[in-house]
This record gives sequence, C-alpha cells and structure tokens, in this order.
Amino acid sequence: MAADTAKTSEISPFTGRLAALAVVAIWAAWLVSTRHGTVSSLKAVDLSLLRYGIPALILAPVWLRTGLWPKATPKWPLVLMILGSGAPFFQIVAVGMRATPASAAGVLLPGVMPLATALIGVAIYRERPDLMRWFGMGAIALGGLVMLTFGVGEVELGWRSYLILPFCATLWAIFTHAFRRSGLTPLEGGALVCVWSTLITLALIPFLGVHLFSAPLGEIGLQVLTQGVLSGLCATLLYGYAIRALGGTLAAAFTAATPAAAAVGGGLLLGERIGAATIAAAVITGLGVVLSTGLLSRRQA
Repeated sequence: MAADTAKTSEISPFTGRLAALAVVAIWAAWLVSTRHGTVSSLKAVDLSLLRYGIPALILAPVWLRTGLWPKATPKWPLVLMILGSGAPFFQIVAVGMRATPASAAGVLLPGVMPLATALIGVAIYRERPDLMRWFGMGAIALGGLVMLTFGVGEVELGWRSYLILPFCATLWAIFTHAFRRSGLTPLEGGALVCVWSTLITLALIPFLGVHLFSAPLGEIGLQVLTQGVLSGLCATLLYGYAIRALGGTLAAAFTAATPAAAAVGGGLLLGERIGAATIAAAVITGLGVVLSTGLLSRRQA
C-alpha cells in the first residue's frame, strides 16, 4: 500500500483525467471493433490473440525484467488482474457481444463498470463517496437506463446481453481495485496481463482453432489497430496511469462516457440507429461523470 501511494503521487490528477478521457475514446472504438469482429470471419480467439499478443511483444522487455510472476507482487491481485481484464474476460465478453449492438454494449459493459467499482470500494475497502458523487453515480445509472430502454433501436436484447456483459463489467471493476493494490506500475501491470493472456489464448487454439491466416487483410488490419495497438497497448497503459493518479473508483467513473461514444461509433460505422434517447442519455451520463469524479465536490479525492 505504501508503494501504491508513492507511485500514485508521481502522476498529477490532471494527467490522470486526460488519460481517462483517452481511454473512453479508445474503448468506444474497441466496442465497435469487437462488435464488428464477432460478426466477421475473425473469432474471439483471433481477436484475443491480437488484443494481448501485440502488446505482449512490444512490452517484452518489461515482463522479461520482472519475470512472469514477480516475487514482490502479491499473488491474488495479479491473479485477479489477469482474470478481470485478461483473456478470460475477453473470451466471456465476446460471447455477450455477439448478440448486443455497440450502443447497448456500451451501457452494459463500461457503463456498469464504474457503478460496480464504486460498490466494491464501499463494501470491501470502506470508501466513502460524498453526496455529490452519489448523485453522479445515480445519473450514470439513469443515463444507462435511458440508453438501454429507448436507444438501442429495434434490436431485442437477450439474456446473454443482460447477464454476461454486466458480469464482465464486474470483472473489470475487480481488476481496477486489484491493480491499484498490486504495487505494479502501469507498464508492469499491462505487460504481465498481456503476456499471461497471450499464453492462455495460445493454449486455447488447439480447441477453438485460429482464423487469422484465412481472414481478409482489411479485417486483420482493422483489428490489429483497434485491438492490439489502441485497446491492448494504449488503453491498458492509460487506464493504469488514471488509476494511479485518481484512484480506482474515480478513474472508473470516467468510463461512463463510453456508451454515448460507442453509440455514435456504432451509428457511423455499423449503421446502428442514433436517436433522441441516445443524445439524452449522453447528456445525463456526462453530467453523472462530472459529479462522480468529484470536480464539483467540496471534498476532493
């Protein structure tokens, strides 16, 4: 915990907020890309291999220096980090996204995640958000309900959407708290999650197969950019910096802006409908983000 506090103080809150906003943009692109990928010739194992394999190669000097299992790192936080944001998370979320438009997935995944993170913080780590932040969380939930009820067009959501994606949001919330208490830097945490996830994905290939060599080059290029470079490498590192600067709960609150961004991306790139409900949900959620991050609170985090 002392190491965690020391590393957090090295990153300014302003830098942390900028990092969190960059993560929102990247995650919106990731949602649209993953939704596109799950209905294309590429399968979840292919996307996972790109999502974690490319960052694992780029960050090889980091995990080669720390070792696959650093002796100074508590074991359970690292296990929870791999489970919560690594290959197990990705394989499960791909199942839910096959039947979920990007706009709804944005609500049920990154939209739920800040609420799950806040509740875990209150229940387990005894965090005490002030009234303004609770109002913000309420606005985030309301914006999500508006989007989910009126903003997903004619698509009827099934049990996989309502059950699997919020479960994955909870997994990522667990990762958020586990990383903050791991004592790892963003580079170390990202490198270890990616290399372990790559190993897990490679172990799944004999059972699930791989389609990278038969897919069109255009599809592969799109997923290399969005999955490997942007989401796998950039967003992982930026989110780690945001957690170090702002704390897990506040960093997660910024991700509530992802549903509106994903809805816009789904409309522009996948032809999904953008209506008045989507715009209203974006405004409500944006207000919730401002309140829940503590920008208007007397007691700053």
